[in-house]
Amino acid sequence: MQRTLGTCYYPEHWPEEIWQEDAARMVEVGLTWVRIGEFAWSRIEPTSGDLRWDWLDRAIDTLVSAGLKVILGTPTATPPRWILDRHPDMLALDAEGRPRGFGSRRHYCFSHEGYRAECRRIVTLIAERYGPGDRIAAWQTDNEYGCHDTTISYSPAAQLAFCKWLEQRYDGDISALNIAWGNVFWSMDYNRFDQIALPNLTVTEPNPAHVQAFRRFSSDQVVAFNRDQARILRTHSRAPIAHNYMGRVTDFDHYKTGDDLDIASWDSYPLGFLEDRVGASAEDQRRYARQGDPDFQAFHHDLYRAVGRGRWWVMEQQPGPVNWAPYNPAPLPGMVRFWTWEAFAHGAEAVCYFRWRQAPFAQEQMHAGMLRPDSVPAQAFAEAQQVSEELATTPDVQHTQAPVALIFDYDAEWAWQTQPHGAGLSYFNLVLDHYRALRRAGLSVDIAAPTRRDFAGYNLILAPGLMHLAQPLRDALTQTSAIILYGPRTGVRNEEFSIPVPLPPGLTGLDLRVIATESLRPDMSVPLAPPTQGNIKGYVETLEGSAKALLRDTSGKKVAVTSGRQIYCGGWLDATGLDHLIALLCAQAGLATRSLPEGVRIRQTETEEFWFNHNATPIKTEVGTLPAACVLRRRLTR
Repeated sequence: MQRTLGTCYYPEHWPEEIWQEDAARMVEVGLTWVRIGEFAWSRIEPTSGDLRWDWLDRAIDTLVSAGLKVILGTPTATPPRWILDRHPDMLALDAEGRPRGFGSRRHYCFSHEGYRAECRRIVTLIAERYGPGDRIAAWQTDNEYGCHDTTISYSPAAQLAFCKWLEQRYDGDISALNIAWGNVFWSMDYNRFDQIALPNLTVTEPNPAHVQAFRRFSSDQVVAFNRDQARILRTHSRAPIAHNYMGRVTDFDHYKTGDDLDIASWDSYPLGFLEDRVGASAEDQRRYARQGDPDFQAFHHDLYRAVGRGRWWVMEQQPGPVNWAPYNPAPLPGMVRFWTWEAFAHGAEAVCYFRWRQAPFAQEQMHAGMLRPDSVPAQAFAEAQQVSEELATTPDVQHTQAPVALIFDYDAEWAWQTQPHGAGLSYFNLVLDHYRALRRAGLSVDIAAPTRRDFAGYNLILAPGLMHLAQPLRDALTQTSAIILYGPRTGVRNEEFSIPVPLPPGLTGLDLRVIATESLRPDMSVPLAPPTQGNIKGYVETLEGSAKALLRDTSGKKVAVTSGRQIYCGGWLDATGLDHLIALLCAQAGLATRSLPEGVRIRQTETEEFWFNHNATPIKTEVGTLPAACVLRRRLTR
C-alpha cells in the first residue's frame, strides 16, 4: 500500500480568496489528504435549522479540484452555543460536581440523550449531502474522544444512564449486584437500581467494584456515541471511517470503539507528550526535549495498528512547537521527517501534519503549522516535501508480523487506576516499561488486544498486569507455542473485582500462588540476587508453590518462576532487571537480541530494517555512526 501525506485545514478560518492558492501549495509540497470540518458546526448551522452549506461546498470543490483527497470530520466535538442554550444540562460534571462549561471544546456529556439526538441529526444532514459520490475520500468521527478528561461525567444524565446500564447488566436482579459488589461490607446494599449514585463525593473511597463498573459504563457510552455516527455515515457513503485517538487517553476502550471503524488514527505530539504525559525523568526530558521520547510514539503506533486491525494513520503530526505543554521547545532540524518515517516504519498508511497554517487567533495561536501565520513556510513544509520526494523514489514499506506480542488491556488500566495500591503505580507505565525493554533489545513488537484468540507466529508474548485475566484469553495463551510472561498482579481480581479463590494467578500448569502483596516506597527498592543486576521497584508479591525460581531477591525469595513455556514475575522490575529478564526469555524463545546504545531503536519490516537515532548528537552503532536525529533505512538479507 502506498504511503501518503496530508494536513489539517480550516477553510472557515481564512479568506476564501486564498483557498485555491492553499490547495495548490498543498499539492506542490506533495500532500494527498486534507482534513476539514471537524470544528465547523457553528459555521454550518449558526442557529437552529439555518444550514449554511455553500461555503463548505466551495471549500470541498476547491480542494478536490486541486487533486486533494478530503477527509470530512463530523463537528460534534464543538457544539455551538445555541445547542447549549437548548440543552443546558448537556454539560459533563467533574468529580466535584462542577460543570465542564462552554468556551473551548468537548463540552458535552456522552450520556445526554438530547445532545446525542442533536449529533445524530447533524451527522445525518452532513452524510446525506456529502456521502453520495466520491467528493469525500474518508470520514472522521468527532475529534479526540476523551481528550481533556472528558470521557467520565458525573452528571444527572450519566447517573440515569448508569442505573439503566447496571439493571441490564444484572438482568434486573438487585441482589445479584449486591452479591457481586460485596455490598454487605459497610452496609452498602441497595434495594433498587435507581438508588445507585455515581462513585464520587463519598466520605472515603467508594467500593472498587462500583468504580470499575462505572469506568466500564463510561467507556460503553463513548462506544455507543461513536457507533451512532458510524452507522449513519455508512448508510450514505462507502468511504472509510476513522477516529483520531489521543496519546495516553485510556478512559475508554479503543478496541471496542475501533470495531465500528475502518481506520484507527492518532494524534502524535512527541514534544508535547514528553513534558505532558510520558512520565519521563528530568534527565530524559532534557535529553529528548527536541526529539521526543524514544518509545512513547512507537508504542502508540503499534497500539493503533492493533486498534485498526492493521489499518492506521497519524491524523495529526506535530509540525513544530505546540502551545499546550508545560514547556514547548522547537524540534531539532529533521525531526518532522524523522517522526514521519517512524510512523511509516510501524505501518502507517498516512501521516497528516497539524496544521496547514498557524492560527493568528484563539487558543492555538502559539501552535506551529506547516506555514507561519503570514503564509511563509515553517519547518514542517520543507521536511514534508522531502518525505514526499523520498516516497516517490524509494520502495514502499512492507509491514510484517513482529516476533513479539505485548498485550494491552483498557479494562486492566481502569482496574489499576481504581486500586493502584501505591502512589504513582500505573498499568500503562508497567506495560510501557516492558515495551521499552523489548525495544532496547532491538526487537519489533506487536500490541495485542485482550480479545485476541490467535497468537500463531509469535515467539514471545508478554501479558503483565492483567488484574482480571479472562478465561478466553487464558485459553488462547494456553494453546500457543510461544513463551509467555505474566505478572505482576495477573489474575488478582475476578470480573467483579473480588479476590479469587484459589488464589491468583490461577495459571494451568504453573504451581504458583500469590499469598501476599506490597507496594514499595520509591526509596525502598529490593535488589535482585546476583548474577542478576537490577531491583524490584513499586510493587512486589510473595510467591508460594513448587514452580522453579528464575529470579530471586537478595533474601532468597522467589521473584520470577517458570514452568515449561510459562513465566510469572511477581515484581515490577527496573530497567536493568527487565533487560536481564527479557534476555532470558528471548534466549528461551530463540530470538536474537541486541544491546542498543541509549536512544537508538530499530524497527523491522518485511524487507527492511529502520534505525532511529533519537539523540541530539551522533552515536556509534553496529551499522556505523548515526548522525543526530537520523533515520537509516537498510535492506534486509534473509
